[in-house]
Amino acid sequence: MATIRPLADRVLVKRLEAEETTSGGIVLPDTAKEKPKQGKIIALGEGRQLDSGERADFQVAEGDTVLFGSFAGTEVTVDGEEYLLMSEDDILATIE
Repeated sequence: MATIRPLADRVLVKRLEAEETTSGGIVLPDTAKEKPKQGKIIALGEGRQLDSGERADFQVAEGDTVLFGSFAGTEVTVDGEEYLLMSEDDILATIE
């Protein structure tokens, strides 16, 4: 089993599953589903390197559920699982 370890200020996100039905109860086929813009943080890098040489702390933590933009990150597949690798700047908010 491969392990992904993000570098610098990057985070590894597992996208949440797409909704199967609309709020009105209509079942959506796979072709009509939008890719969710929410995910769970699986791993963090070491943090962005500051001019002083120190590393900046992340505003998010492993296990957080986050919102991100439609075109955020790079999709990667490891051992049949799909993930997004993105910069912390691509994260818009956390869901609590």
